[in-house]
Amino acid sequence: MKRIAVLVEEQYQVLEVWYPYLRLREAGFQALLVGTGKKEYKSKEGYPAQEELSIQKANIDDFDAVIIPGGWAPDFLRRNAAVNNFVSLMYKKGKIVAAICHGGWVLISAGILKDKKVTCFSAIRDDVMNAGAKYLDKEVVVDDNLITSRNPYDLPAFCREIIKKLS
Repeated sequence: MKRIAVLVEEQYQVLEVWYPYLRLREAGFQALLVGTGKKEYKSKEGYPAQEELSIQKANIDDFDAVIIPGGWAPDFLRRNAAVNNFVSLMYKKGKIVAAICHGGWVLISAGILKDKKVTCFSAIRDDVMNAGAKYLDKEVVVDDNLITSRNPYDLPAFCREIIKKLS
């Protein structure tokens, strides 16, 4: 069974964590909430998410994909060297790396955007471009093993492309 790490941290965007997490489980994959070492994280609205595995214990060989949701969580995730290393190594091994909304901040800190086509929430467009990416204003952009989307309204297309790559 294919395994997907759904990264989670404080102030996550509730739909961008739970929609892919549940949709991937519905499609027959094993999605796990991977955090930075706390038992529980609160969304921007206070909705709790229980950590199922800490990033310190996550082995890239055990995962087929990683999803980086938005909200303010990416600003906390990108400060964690283990998160950046995990995302960078997943990308370099050709595994699926998917980011939505502000999740692009983690892609920047993982150093994987140079010469890649991506999309993101408009507020971080300049950040991804300054990291060397070509920004496209589309609901989903797929560039090899990198999948990106802009916001919660793009979740159907985002999940559809992740599932297509995993299948």
